[in-house]
Amino acid sequence: MMDNDARLIAFYRGEGHDHKGRLLKDIWALSPFWLEHTHDYIQWLFPIPEAGRFNGFAPLLTPTVKTAFEGSDVMRQHQQRSLEVMLDFFGLTREENGIVAQPTLAMPTHIWLKAGGHNHLRITRMIRSLALCHQPAGSDRNWQPAKSGIRHVSAILAGSILD
Repeated sequence: MMDNDARLIAFYRGEGHDHKGRLLKDIWALSPFWLEHTHDYIQWLFPIPEAGRFNGFAPLLTPTVKTAFEGSDVMRQHQQRSLEVMLDFFGLTREENGIVAQPTLAMPTHIWLKAGGHNHLRITRMIRSLALCHQPAGSDRNWQPAKSGIRHVSAILAGSILD
């Protein structure tokens, strides 16, 4: 059995699977319904150094894995693809000036806009993981336009985790 570092590196290179046997490309192809209602994949797409409360099988972002991300264009490109998948799920997109709301972003079709909930934690995890994995394009600075757009779409988010 592979250790934490080897499992996560293999997964992000597209050569290994997560604890449920899913390849990275398999997760990218899943439906928005699945992405909303499944809770054990985000830790694989956006690892952080701390263990989560809900997925004991999730690997941790160790110094070895961070170094692997820094030295691997493939791993960083794959994480950028993961970001694209999740941005689309959230009704967001990346433009030159940063991450912005898609024109279709609305409360009825994007339930994560409601105050609280696990998706706000997912977004926080994504921003942190991207920064730790040498992904400046996903850093908090680039989320500023999205935060403004989201506030415009839903005043409910004012004062939420995105502040």
